[in-house]
Amino acid sequence: MTRQYVADIKDRDPVKGVFLVKEKIMAMAKNGKPYMNLRFMDKSGEVDAKLWDNTDVLDKLFDKNDFVRVRGKASVYMNKMQVVVAEINRVPDEEVNLADFLPESPRSIGEMRQELRDVVGALANSHLKGLMEAFLADEPLMDQYCKAPAAKGMHHVYLGGLLEHSLALVRLIRAIVPLYEGINEDLLVVGALLHDVGKIQEMSYERAFDYTDAGKLLGHITIGVELVEDKIRQVDGFPRELSLLLKHMLLSHHGQYEFGSPKRPKTVEATILNYLDDMDSKINGIRTHIAKETASSSRWTAHHRLYDRYFFKVNGLDGEEEPVCAREEGCQEVPLEELPPPAVQRPVPRREKQVFSNQPLRKLENLNLFGNGSNEE
Repeated sequence: MTRQYVADIKDRDPVKGVFLVKEKIMAMAKNGKPYMNLRFMDKSGEVDAKLWDNTDVLDKLFDKNDFVRVRGKASVYMNKMQVVVAEINRVPDEEVNLADFLPESPRSIGEMRQELRDVVGALANSHLKGLMEAFLADEPLMDQYCKAPAAKGMHHVYLGGLLEHSLALVRLIRAIVPLYEGINEDLLVVGALLHDVGKIQEMSYERAFDYTDAGKLLGHITIGVELVEDKIRQVDGFPRELSLLLKHMLLSHHGQYEFGSPKRPKTVEATILNYLDDMDSKINGIRTHIAKETASSSRWTAHHRLYDRYFFKVNGLDGEEEPVCAREEGCQEVPLEELPPPAVQRPVPRREKQVFSNQPLRKLENLNLFGNGSNEE
C-alpha cells in the first residue's frame, strides 16, 4: 500500500497513515467540552489536526514525539489544511523508518559537505584556515553540523538546514564583498560558517525538532563561542585580536539585545553578517510559509504568527491577470460612480506659536523680595 504523506493530503481526502506527533495540547471548547490540538509531521511537511471525541481516554494512549497511526478526514479551514481525527493509536518505534518523518534539505548533504571543504580550502588567512580545518577534523562534531536544522520553527527547519544556511551566507558574502573596499573576507566567511555552530548542541533532532537542556539554559550563541574557543586553542599562534573579532561576530549576529544578542555589531564585518543572516533567514522562512499552502486557492497566505502578517503569494512571474480586487478574499469591487463623495478637508486652524517673554516677571517688580536694608516686614 502506498504511504500517505502530509504533502499528499488534499481537501476532503480520507486520511489514513502514520505520522510523528510534533505538538499535543489539550484545550476547552466554549461549551466546556475538552478537545485536543495536534500537529502531525513527516518528511514532507506538517499539518494541524483536531481530536474532538474521547479525549480523556485517548490522551493516555500517546504523547508528543510519539509515532501514531491516524484515521480521519482532511478539510481546509481558514486557508489551512487540517485533519479531523476519528481514530488514533501509538505505533512502536521499531515499526517505523525515522527517515520518513524528518524533513531534509532539498540540497544533497554530501554535495554541501564538499562545498564546505572547498570554501575552507580557498581561505587565505592561515590562522582562520587552521581553525576551520580543526573543525573539519572533528568528525563527530561535523556529522552534527551537517545534520542539524538551523532552527525549530523560523527558518531552514529541516535536517541539513544549518549547513545550507551557512553556505548560503558564504555565497552572499562573496557577492557583496567586491562592492566595498577593505572588507576582511576570510573573517566574514569563517564568521558565517561558525555563527550558528552552537545549534549542534542547542537543538535535538532525533525526533521532532526541539531544544536540549543546554539549549534552554545557555543558547546557541554561548555554546558556539565555547566551541570556537576550544578549537582556537588547537591552532598554534592564533592572534588574540583575530580571536576577539571572530567571537564578537558570534556574539553580535542577532543584532539587537531584544533579539537575544549579547552584544550589538561593532565592526563592519559583524554588521554585514547580522544583516545577511537576517535576510537569508527571513527569505527562507517566508518562502517555506508560502510553500505550505499549496492546498489553498487564496492569493494570500494564512497569518504568519512569528512575522505577524499575511503574505501575498503572487510575484508577477506566473503571468496571472491582475484580479478585479487585490485585497483579501471576500472583498467586493464598488463602481466608482457609487462611491460617496470625498469628505471635505477643512483646514485646521494654526495655533499661535508661544513666544517666551519675561512679561510675568514684571508682576514681581513691586515686590520687595530682597529687602532694601531696612527691617520692614
